Amino acid sequence: MRVTKVIARTLLGVALAYAGFTHLTSSRLEFQAQVPNWVPLSADFVVLASGVVEIVLGLALIFLFKFQVRVGWVVAAFFVAIFPGNISQYVNGIDAFGLDSDRARLVRLFFQPVLVAWALWATGALSSRKGKVRLL
Repeated sequence: MRVTKVIARTLLGVALAYAGFTHLTSSRLEFQAQVPNWVPLSADFVVLASGVVEIVLGLALIFLFKFQVRVGWVVAAFFVAIFPGNISQYVNGIDAFGLDSDRARLVRLFFQPVLVAWALWATGALSSRKGKVRLL
């Protein structure tokens, strides 16, 4: 089971770092389309900042195994924090990332909790301290 968690944590880290990289490069405009209108910052700034955060979190998942539980909680919180962007894309019918139908955008909404669970399970955050969260 430990090897499975290491592989799952590493895959999630690679995926996050890659997604962060695409925030800064090839998918920048598509990510901007997901930023909800009510966010009081420029969409470009939000995309660039979240891209940097994703790269850092991805690398932390891969390399900071000593802090994996804390990193897991932070990654899970990040996935929750960006969920309004997915909701905005669905509610406003925004086509991005090949999600060009309400059905496709709706299905994506159900994937976000999977990412949260993945981060918590792969880092051992769910089983640590019997559910007590201690970030510092």
